Amino acid sequence: MHTVAVLALDGVIPFDLATPIEVFQRTRLPDGRPAYRVRVCAPTEDIDAGAFTLRAPWPLDTLAEADTIVLPGIADLTAAVPEEVIDALRQAAARGTRLASICTGAFVLAATGLLDGHRATTHWAAAAQLAALHPAVEVDPDVLYVDNGQVLTSAGAAAGLDLCLHMIRRDLGSAVAADAARLSVMPLEREGGQAQFIVHERPPAPRGSALEPLLRWMEDNARRELTLDDVASQAGMSVRTLNRRFREQTGTSPLQWLHRARIRQAQYLLETTTHPVDRIALQVGFGSPTAFRDRFKRLVGTSPHAYRRTFQGA
Repeated sequence: MHTVAVLALDGVIPFDLATPIEVFQRTRLPDGRPAYRVRVCAPTEDIDAGAFTLRAPWPLDTLAEADTIVLPGIADLTAAVPEEVIDALRQAAARGTRLASICTGAFVLAATGLLDGHRATTHWAAAAQLAALHPAVEVDPDVLYVDNGQVLTSAGAAAGLDLCLHMIRRDLGSAVAADAARLSVMPLEREGGQAQFIVHERPPAPRGSALEPLLRWMEDNARRELTLDDVASQAGMSVRTLNRRFREQTGTSPLQWLHRARIRQAQYLLETTTHPVDRIALQVGFGSPTAFRDRFKRLVGTSPHAYRRTFQGA
C-alpha cells in the first residue's frame, strides 16, 4: 500500500492540511480496498494551527517510510523552517520519495533547495514573495499546479485538491481518480496548466520594492503600446538589467507584468460597465479583441463574457 505522509508545521493552514488527508484516505481500489495509508506527522507533538492546537500522531521520522510527502500551506511565510525538517525532506528526496506542496507549502519545499532551477507555483497572493525569497525558483503564479516528476507544487487549497487527484491518476489510473473526484464532488478535468481564477488586484511586487515607482508608471500607461525599450528607458536601466530585476522582485517579466495589469483593468471594466468586450480590449491597450480574449482566458481561466456574467451577476 502506498504511504502518504502529511507534514504539519506550526502555522499550518487547517484546510490545506485536511485536503490530502480526506482525498487519499477516501480513495479506494476497484476491489474496495484502501489505496493509500495516510500518516499525519510533525517535528513536535503539538502543532499550532491557528484556531486550535493539533496533536500529530506520528513523529518526523515517519517521513522515512513515506512514498509521498505532502506539505500543506503555512500562514507565516517568513518563519524559519526547522533544520531537522529540511534535512528529513532532503533525505526523502534522495531516496526518490515524491514531494508535493499545497498553496504556501511551496515555501517549505523551496527552503530545502529542491525547487531550485525548477518551475513551481503557489497561491497567487504569495507568488511574488516566493520569487523574492527564492530567486533560483522559476515561480509561475498563473497555473493550478506544476508537476516536475518527483517534486510537485500547487496553488490555493482548491488547486491542492486538483493536485491530489492528479497524483492519484498518475498512481492508479483515471478510473480510480474519477471515483475519488466524485467522492470529493470535484471535476477530474481541471489540468495543471489552467489559470488560477483570480488575477492579482495589483500584479505582484514586494512592498517597498525599488520597482514600485516603475510599476505605478507601467500601470498608468498600460493602455499605450509599451515596448521593453520604453520600460527600460523609464527605469533608467538596460533591458538586461530590467529583466533580471523584474524576475528577482516579481517572479515574472516586464511584458508579462504589463499584460496582467491590462487584464486587471479589463476585469474592473467587465465588472462595472456594460461596454462591449471589443471596446474594452482597445481601452486596456490590446491591439485586437482576439488577442485580448486569448490573453484573458489564459490568465483568468475563463472568457471575458463568462467573467462578466459571474461577477456582474454577483
